[in-house]
Amino acid sequence: MPDILHAMRWQDIVDILIVSYIIYRIILLIRGTRAVQMLLGIVVITGLYFISGRFDLLTLHWLLKTFLSSILLIIIIVFQSDIRRALTQMGKTPFHKSDDVAAHDLGEIISAAIYMARRRIGALMIIERQTGLRDYVELGFHIDARLVHELLIAIFLPSSPMHDGGVIIRNGRIHSSGCLLPLSNNPNISKRYGTRHRAALGLSEETDAVVIVVSEETQEISLVSQGKITTLTDEQALTRTLEDIFIHQSQVTHSWKNWFKGKQRKNS
Repeated sequence: MPDILHAMRWQDIVDILIVSYIIYRIILLIRGTRAVQMLLGIVVITGLYFISGRFDLLTLHWLLKTFLSSILLIIIIVFQSDIRRALTQMGKTPFHKSDDVAAHDLGEIISAAIYMARRRIGALMIIERQTGLRDYVELGFHIDARLVHELLIAIFLPSSPMHDGGVIIRNGRIHSSGCLLPLSNNPNISKRYGTRHRAALGLSEETDAVVIVVSEETQEISLVSQGKITTLTDEQALTRTLEDIFIHQSQVTHSWKNWFKGKQRKNS
């Protein structure tokens, strides 16, 4: 053991730390999803492969060997959504933010959510951040209108032809409505959540968008972000949560950007 430690280079330590961090991030990505069960299935098949070879179970060993020879392709196909989500998150950078939302815009969104919750009007409002939502925008109706709570309410009225699907808010404007979102396959979602919550959760698992869901059945307002659903009890809780995401985090990001730019000017 001392010989191994003595022979270890600093590059080996960095290598181990990087690989450990990658494994940790992969575990966080697949936790609570179907990928966990599928990964366990692959582990079981791999174990059976070695056991069949050890006890000369020739037919089973040949079948498993044929299966495992294409394991890389199988993993890509089975885990394609998780791989896509991982690559999307890796592409983010703390020095580039395009999700600044003015306090006035948040006020319009909050007013609309409170109004619709009290009158049992279901709604799905998506605030775009760094990850573009073009794939979902193309499935809806292009509006490009000023962000006002009256228009948001009008869109989600049951008599409106655009009330199905979600409204995408981009750069402080109502960009599109009637947008269809991917449903989450998370098996641990509570049965009390319906299609709207599953759609919001599915989008938040693939992008960094913030989704506000209003339930017409329970009159609850939920905020969905990063694969998590948070039920908000009142207007103050909704306001505080959105400000923490868009106002306070934005201020911290701008401070880092200013510091980074100052360092660049000094070095140049």
